[in-house]
This record gives sequence, C-alpha cells and structure tokens, in this order.
Amino acid sequence: MLCRNALKTVPALSRSTIYSSIAIPRTTILRATMVTTTQTPLKDAVAHDHQEMYDYYDQYRKSAGDTDAQSRWANQLTWEVARHAVGEEIIIYPLMEKHLGQNGKDLADQDRADHQTVKECLSQLGTMKVGTDEYDHTISRMMSQLHEHNDSEENKDLPQLEEKLHLDHSREAAQQFKTTKRFVPTRPHPSAPDQPPFETLVAFMTAPIDKLKDVFASFPTEEMKQEMKESSR
Repeated sequence: MLCRNALKTVPALSRSTIYSSIAIPRTTILRATMVTTTQTPLKDAVAHDHQEMYDYYDQYRKSAGDTDAQSRWANQLTWEVARHAVGEEIIIYPLMEKHLGQNGKDLADQDRADHQTVKECLSQLGTMKVGTDEYDHTISRMMSQLHEHNDSEENKDLPQLEEKLHLDHSREAAQQFKTTKRFVPTRPHPSAPDQPPFETLVAFMTAPIDKLKDVFASFPTEEMKQEMKESSR
C-alpha cells in the first residue's frame, strides 16, 4: 500500500528511478520480459510439419495388413515430406545463410544433404510395392534419417535463426514458408536443384505435373484423418 501511495504522489519519477527505488535489478526485469515475450513462429511452423510426418508414418504402421490404407498414408507422407523439403530449401535455408554467416551456410548445406538422402529414399519407395518387407525396411530407414534431421533443425538450426530474426520477420518467414508449400512439387525429385533461384523455377514448373498425378492417387479419406486426430488426443 505504501509503494502505491508513493507512486501516486510522485508521478514525474522515471521508470528506471522507480525500479532502482524498489531494488529490482534491471537485468532481472529484462530477463523476465524476454522469457514472457519469446515467440518462434517460424520454428513452430516447421515443427508442426515434422509432427504431421510422424503422425502419417504411425498411421502407416498401424495399418499393417491393409494394403489400401497403407498406400494412402504412404502417399500422404510423401506429399508432406516433398512439399516441406522444398519449402525449407526455398525460404528457410537462405535465411540461415544470410543471418548466421558461415555457420548458417554449413548448417544449410548439411540440411540439403539430409534432404537429398530422404528424396532418394522416397524415390525408391515409388518403385516398390507397399506393404512388402522391402518397402517397410526402406520407409523405416527413411523415417529414422528424417527424425534425426528434424531434431537437428528444431534443436539447433532454427533456435539460432530465431535469435537473429525480429518477431515480425519470423512471422513473415513462417507465412512465406506455408504459402510456398502450396505451389511446389508434391513428389520427390532427387535430380532437381536444391537452391534458389533455379530450384524455385524448376519447382513451379514441376508442381502442376505432380498435382495432376495426385488427382489419380489415393490419399486418406476425411474420416481416416479425423480418426487419426481423435486417437492422438
């Protein structure tokens, strides 16, 4: 009550004077402000995609013995991974190179190499029969590699990048990432460029062909997706 009355009687006091008068270290105040206002829109958008990949693979495994269902979930997984990878290569990795210097370039190069391995696995899966031991082994190996790559992005790459980005810039990059995924290929293309501007050009040229193929492919029904969401609650 005494502090409140004191503030009313001396309205001209500056905030720094008030802080010092009640003996709260300025570093403590700044640290508390940083903790309560920290947001990572770009990292969150990427992590959301990663979780969807894991969910689709889980559904593939749970559908063992049902070739039709496994084929649908495998197609959904391919669709998500392919779009996600190109979206990162066009939007996120250039940001890492720009804001993190040589370290960012090294991280981006490693991430592109990881993507290449995954794209090659996806391409191999396209030549195999869903539900066979060969298919199961290849998709399991791919998911293991993908999980390691995703963890590295979420725990190392993106936290470093977020530290360099203003919140508005992170939000803008997250939206660009989401928008880009709508216009890029939905199938793996291991031989395509993996850096803009050539990747952007090839991606926009290839995407319509992939989307046409998607029309004739089988994907999980809305009922299947709803069941997945309910089971994960």
